[in-house]
Amino acid sequence: MFLLFILKRFTLVLILFTDHSIRARCEEAAMKRLCVVVMMALMFCVGRAAHAKGAYYTGNYQNLFVSLLGKSNEEVNEKLYRAFTQLFYGNDTTERVYYPVGNDMAYIEDILSRDVRTEGMSYGMMIAVQLNKKEEFDRLWKWAKTYMQHKSGQREHYFAWHCNTDGTVLDSNSASDGEEWFVTALLFASHRWGNGEGIYNYKQEALTILNAMLSKADSSDDPHVVTTMFNTRYKQVVFVPAGEADDFTDPSYHLPHFYELWALWDESHSTFWKEAATASRNFLKKVIHPETGLAPDYATFDGKPIDPWNGGHKNFQYDAWRVAMNVALDYEWFAKDRWAVLQSNRLLSFFSSQGIDSYVGLYTLDGKKLSDFQNPGLTAMNAVAALAATVDVRKSFVQKLWDMPIPSGEGRYYDGMLYILGLLQVSGNFRIYFPPQ
Repeated sequence: MFLLFILKRFTLVLILFTDHSIRARCEEAAMKRLCVVVMMALMFCVGRAAHAKGAYYTGNYQNLFVSLLGKSNEEVNEKLYRAFTQLFYGNDTTERVYYPVGNDMAYIEDILSRDVRTEGMSYGMMIAVQLNKKEEFDRLWKWAKTYMQHKSGQREHYFAWHCNTDGTVLDSNSASDGEEWFVTALLFASHRWGNGEGIYNYKQEALTILNAMLSKADSSDDPHVVTTMFNTRYKQVVFVPAGEADDFTDPSYHLPHFYELWALWDESHSTFWKEAATASRNFLKKVIHPETGLAPDYATFDGKPIDPWNGGHKNFQYDAWRVAMNVALDYEWFAKDRWAVLQSNRLLSFFSSQGIDSYVGLYTLDGKKLSDFQNPGLTAMNAVAALAATVDVRKSFVQKLWDMPIPSGEGRYYDGMLYILGLLQVSGNFRIYFPPQ
């Protein structure tokens, strides 16, 4: 409304200024000053309106390496190329996490654990679709379909969350974030490359998984009963859809920006996904510490941190690093709630107070250190928070990501995946792909 008011007033000023009989009775300098003021107000409102709408509406994605650090697009593209090349095709022992199998499959390996996880496979597919790497995408997807996705029974269309590198299943249960990232990567692949036959009909594969997420039994504490991947009462993603593990959630699994897109492209469950997006945004406001901005690894659906297996999961740990990415990316795409700006400012201010080079990877929620070292994965996620943050220190976090070497060695799986996701997001290359018109 205010933008319309300014446009009307600016039009009137131009008419008055160009009417010679009126202009003769006016002070020319005063009229010029008025025009300048109105034009500046108009430009301010247009800029604010574009930012407030988010990239989903405008198609504009921030490249903080360019806008904050003054890097060129060529430098940014070269950094992305080198990260992808090393992590996907570098030295077998010390650099790569992507390993081809035969002529048409590949897996992403968790090097430390010597296994394959839906987390890494789905991240790998998302990285591939964002970088237009169809061969790598299809190889990863066929491996996941062949060895990880259940073909029948209660778990049909869910995925075993981790396997050996030869494809044998280590645990039949599902970790819900894997399915979430699989679905969104498949939808983007459908829109970017079109659908093929069989398992390469990306859209149908995504819709099948989405349907399965909401078509199992309701919540049950029986470990032998497979349940829905979203709690239907709270409209929130569960930690694991079976037994007592479906009674709570993982804050880093909350991806409201994904649910907004599912609501558009999964017509059968559109209302539920819209409600899930709203529920997740409200949940994150409750679960995150109001002073430090830190989130726990696990929490109840009403936002209380929990530690069901005495693993320290009430604290800010490895899973929780990703909450910063999810909050900021949701704001970058949809800008639904200015709380994301306040939260990102709060989080970066906390880490800045700890020292940009001395903050660590593990904390209690009120900010007590639980480790002695800094982790590359957290460095990447904090840089992504700068997409929503407005505090001056955000530049330092972006610079730290830019200066960081590509993760290598035994810890390169998780740190490496978060590193390349961070590069894509901070550079404006982590984008929504829409259905062809």
